Amino acid sequence: MMNIGSRSTAHMHILDRPVPKGTSRYGDQGSVSLSAFAYLYSELVQYHQSRVSSISELERRLEAAGFGVGLKTIELAAFRSREFKRETRLMSILHFVSSTVWRSLFGKAADSLERSIDNADEFMIVDYEPITSTYISVPSDLGQLSVDSYLSGIIAGVLEGAGFPARVTAHNVALEEGEGSKVGSVGGSNIPRTEKAVFLCKFSQEVLARDAALER
Repeated sequence: MMNIGSRSTAHMHILDRPVPKGTSRYGDQGSVSLSAFAYLYSELVQYHQSRVSSISELERRLEAAGFGVGLKTIELAAFRSREFKRETRLMSILHFVSSTVWRSLFGKAADSLERSIDNADEFMIVDYEPITSTYISVPSDLGQLSVDSYLSGIIAGVLEGAGFPARVTAHNVALEEGEGSKVGSVGGSNIPRTEKAVFLCKFSQEVLARDAALER
């Protein structure tokens, strides 16, 4: 029996139709099509590339695009989870980003969360196969470009929304000996990845002081 008040998707405007669901590269159902994301992100990078004059400016634009996504991501997490609680400790929010947020966006947790030995205000989230650089080919004249800057913007947005403002930057770091087995190929080709993405989160002294006060 057909609901009289409903319309079939065939007669709906394309913008009114639900987003078709696909399967992520990690096998989870109900995710946005990976090929659709790769295409849209490639177009986003090319759009901004044609409007900037330097690599750093392009990275800032990608960060800005991701920042708004990060703000909405933490709002969505709070809306969806009845057990969601506001994190008040620095390590807790970083674990939330590298596990819960990463899993909701990419179908898996980040590969590691590390604290800088030299600087107490710096933490690093490591991903061996970030989705944003897996399907993007960076031309030789933009060799230093990190197309994963979009993800650093998302991280910054989540941290800002949670009350932990930080400067987050994306870095391409060469794989160390023994790490090659943890990564796949570039864009599904037979070319192995030689770098991992490191997202450096640098917090202000105010955030560190607040965290220290809560520890006492």
